[in-house]
Amino acid sequence: MRTAGKTSLASRVSTWSMVRNILRTEGPQGLFQGMTSTWLREVPGYFFFFGGYEISRTLLTQPGCSKDQLDAFPLVVSGGIGGAFFWLAVYPIDSVKSRIQVLSMTGKQAGFLHTLLSIIRAEGVPALYIGLTPTVLRAFPSNGALFLAYELTRRALTSQATGS
Repeated sequence: MRTAGKTSLASRVSTWSMVRNILRTEGPQGLFQGMTSTWLREVPGYFFFFGGYEISRTLLTQPGCSKDQLDAFPLVVSGGIGGAFFWLAVYPIDSVKSRIQVLSMTGKQAGFLHTLLSIIRAEGVPALYIGLTPTVLRAFPSNGALFLAYELTRRALTSQATGS
């Protein structure tokens, strides 16, 4: 959108212009900023995500039944528990990752460990948990819906493939 000879920021910035700028200023390694922090969050996080889901499904399965026979409500609860377990396990790591991302926008580059220690020294350990409650509350219904959709889709495709 042009106004009085000036171009708005939205019309000048695109995904590809950002990629080109990162490659020009930082080289290919610039595309991988924060990768370590992301791995530190995702690898253990998904252990708790799927582990919490599967343990919940097992505990909510009636004796003599299969986990594949669970109705919608226990699937939603299991998915919600999996999502809550994910965030409970990795929230401090995500807080550090987010801080690194914000600081990198100002040109300050610090690694994961340096940023973690800086937060703890300046603000204390509780600073790593600011925002955990709304994150878990948001994760419960969204991950419950995610796993419900997954299970219902899997069941529909399996029954279609087997012809039943």
